[in-house]
Amino acid sequence: MKKILQILLLSIGLTGCASLVLEPVSSSQDETQRILALGLTHAENLIEAGKLKDNHTISVVTGQLMQAEDDKNKAAIDAVNISKYAESVKVLNDDSQIRFEGVQMSEVKRVGMLDDYDYQDYFLKGLKNKNTGLIQHQLNLKLKYTWSQRKNYSSASFCDKWQGCENAEKLDITLISSSASSCTPDVCDYSEIMELKLSDDFLKNNMEDGFTVSFNSKKSTNKITIASDYLKGYLKIAN
Repeated sequence: MKKILQILLLSIGLTGCASLVLEPVSSSQDETQRILALGLTHAENLIEAGKLKDNHTISVVTGQLMQAEDDKNKAAIDAVNISKYAESVKVLNDDSQIRFEGVQMSEVKRVGMLDDYDYQDYFLKGLKNKNTGLIQHQLNLKLKYTWSQRKNYSSASFCDKWQGCENAEKLDITLISSSASSCTPDVCDYSEIMELKLSDDFLKNNMEDGFTVSFNSKKSTNKITIASDYLKGYLKIAN
């Protein structure tokens, strides 16, 4: 009788363990989504996370809530910037075509170990044919620098997400103008304006991450990054 009772108690214990294992357990992601769905402030969300059953879950959910808050804040800032860039796009409309010109961006980059600087002004522009609906885009770049000779930029390359451009295909660019001024026996102030053609599909495909282009000469390279919010603002008007 005692042996039967032991077997019965053991069976009940095993059944209890089995039911414990089979009981559905909410994941940390489920808890995060549950808290976010409450519509609380970020501070209140963190308080709610602190009520969870164990320290590990609290730590994971707190991290996910903080990331969600960062993403929300970044999205809000991006939305403001996109609107700002869209409002800055110039539109010229005539009988057969529409011209678009994004706001000019400017950068100063130190060159080498000396106090030499490259001044970069760049913007996106486009031309839309009203009859065909086709649109062409260009990245316009003006480089100003003081050097012993003209650098003669001749090509461009798209860079990968790690900013590597060296092994990329060399693309043709169009030289708009080139000039020299304030020359001494050693140096001149040079200005080179060039454009790179960009397809509408290329711009649309890179809206989320933006893109970086390297303009190349035998003597130098200059990288230009078109940020996602700038690109989205420009395409909001150009498309």
